[in-house]
Amino acid sequence: MRAVQITSLDGPTAVEVTELPDPTPAEGQVLIRVKAAGVAFPEVLQSRGLYQLKPDLPFVPGAEVAGEVVSAPDDSGFSPGDRVCALPLLGGYAELAVAQVGTVFPLPDSVSFEAGAALPFNYLTSHFALVERGRLAEGESVLVHGAAGGIGTSAIQVAKAFGAGRVVAVTSTAEKGAVAIDAGADEFVLADGFLESVKASGKVDVVVDPVGGDRFTDSLRSLKEDGRLLVIGFTAGEIPQVKVNRLLLNNISLVGVGWGAYAMSRPGHFVQEWDAIAPHVASGALNPPIGATFDLDDVTQALLAIDERRATGKILLTP
Repeated sequence: MRAVQITSLDGPTAVEVTELPDPTPAEGQVLIRVKAAGVAFPEVLQSRGLYQLKPDLPFVPGAEVAGEVVSAPDDSGFSPGDRVCALPLLGGYAELAVAQVGTVFPLPDSVSFEAGAALPFNYLTSHFALVERGRLAEGESVLVHGAAGGIGTSAIQVAKAFGAGRVVAVTSTAEKGAVAIDAGADEFVLADGFLESVKASGKVDVVVDPVGGDRFTDSLRSLKEDGRLLVIGFTAGEIPQVKVNRLLLNNISLVGVGWGAYAMSRPGHFVQEWDAIAPHVASGALNPPIGATFDLDDVTQALLAIDERRATGKILLTP
């Protein structure tokens, strides 16, 4: 099969496309013919050896896929030909991938393979962040940083689907703001000076922050009393520090969102989350905006689109 390999830790320009033996599923694994694979910031970090998951070189990246079942354990509930999306966690940038049964989810006929590949990583992360860690309540307001990207657009839609009354998108440009509005945000504000804009229209109950960097303190200032700032990642590169007196004086909470490790250590958690979002996927309320689709040979361009913060919506690879 054709597959992408990371053979050195020299960044997106060093990844390679090569021929590898077809994977052989182990006990409890489903073999999937990949129709589309999601591209995310962790793969950019993996190409430099900066992600917490550090496989031995060389390895095939790719955490999420959608496709058709080739083979599955008899008691898995899946059969050859079934349409699925899945979290192989590694190995998804290939024509064939394997995933544990507990990380494979049925894909409705109404959902394309491209949309399916955009669902697991971002939408389960956003569900975990907002519902499980953030305790989002009906009618609360949510501010989303990086709102035109994959995590950002998923957070907008998950917030709306699970009861948020108002969602404010923070984007670097008006063009990206339009993407966020199309994804379901009620309004957008530009990242430069976003705090003043938020104060003018009303502080929020929850901030979703996959960006970090120098906007972090102003995110804390954007919160109402009893507000929560959800720390998802640091795409800006800089890991911010916080003076904890800000939390004390305003009775606000800083909440870590480490979805992957948490879910992997709890059997059945991925399926539980999928079951929670599945009705909203079927209804179309959770409908991933697709930013761009690249052939496997163009994997470097796909990774650079994320690394250089040019991506809007979800970036995909098609084998």
